[in-house]
Amino acid sequence: MTTDTDTPSDAPAPAAQRCGLVAIVGRPNVGKSTLLNALVGQKVSITSAKAQTTRHRITGIRTVDNAQFVFVDTPGFQTKHSAALNRTLNRTVTGVLSDVDVVLFVVEAGRFGLDDAKVLALMQDLGKSGGKPVFLIANKLDTVVRRADLAPWLKGMQDRHAFAEFVPLSAKKDADVQRLLGIVKPYLPEQPWLYEEDALTDRTDKFLASEIIREKLFRLTGDELPYTSTVVIDKFEEEGNLRRISASIVVERDSHKGIVIGNGGERLKRIGSEARQELETLMDAKVFLELWVKVRSGWADDEAHLRSYGYE
Repeated sequence: MTTDTDTPSDAPAPAAQRCGLVAIVGRPNVGKSTLLNALVGQKVSITSAKAQTTRHRITGIRTVDNAQFVFVDTPGFQTKHSAALNRTLNRTVTGVLSDVDVVLFVVEAGRFGLDDAKVLALMQDLGKSGGKPVFLIANKLDTVVRRADLAPWLKGMQDRHAFAEFVPLSAKKDADVQRLLGIVKPYLPEQPWLYEEDALTDRTDKFLASEIIREKLFRLTGDELPYTSTVVIDKFEEEGNLRRISASIVVERDSHKGIVIGNGGERLKRIGSEARQELETLMDAKVFLELWVKVRSGWADDEAHLRSYGYE
C-alpha cells in the first residue's frame, strides 16, 4: 500500500548538479564579449569595434536545468608586450587557463592568422600540462559567404590541434548559443553549483558602471582615442532607488582629453548620457552620473598606476 507521500521505486533519480568554469579566449576582436553576453543571456561584458576593450577577468553565470556554467571572458591575448598594461592583460589570460574546466578558443570562421596562432600556442601548452578540453569556436559564421569553403579550413585547424569539439556559430543567433550550451554541458564536472540559480555575474555594480562608461567612451571616439585610456569610479553611492556615480576618464595626453570632451563638451555629454541610460536599465534604478577627464601621462606602463586602477 502506498500513500500520496511515497516515492515510487521506479521514479528516476534527480540529475546530479554539474558546475564548471569555462574560459573564453582568443585574439582581440573575434567576438568573445558578444559571445559571453549571449551565453549569459544579459550584458555583463562590454563590446566595441576597438580591439582590446576587455581588460579584466569577467565572470558570467548561466544556470540551465541541473547545470551551472561559469563563463570567464578574458582580454584578447596581446602579441605586443611593450607596455605594462599588455603584460598585465596576458597574465590575466594565462592565469584563467590554469583554473578552468573547459576552454572555448574563439576564432573568426574561415580565418586564422598569426595572432590566432600565438593564442593557440597557449592551448597547446595547456594540453601538455593538464589535457583540458579545448573547443574550437568558429564565430561570425553569418559573415561566411560560401559555407563549402569551411571544409578545407576546418581540416587545417584539426591538423593544428586536437580540439575536443568544433562548433561553428554566430554569437548573434540564440539557436547557435543554445546549441553550444548543450555541447559544453557534458564536460562540466558533477559538483554543487558555485552561485545561486539566478546569479548572472560575480562583478559588482560599481565595476559594471566603469565598464559601461568605458564602452561608450570607445564607441563614441572610434579610432581617435588610443586604447590606453581607462575609467576609474571615484564615488558610487546608493540612496534607495538612486545611484550617485562620479567617474574619471583617464587619458595619457592633453590632446586625448580634448578628443573625449569634444566641441563645447558635446562628446563628453553624450558619453555620459548613453552610459547613464544603460546603467539605469541594468540597475533598475535612477542614476546621477558625473564624468571628469584627467591626464595621467604614461599610466599604461606604470605598474603602480595599473594596480591603483584595478588591474591585477
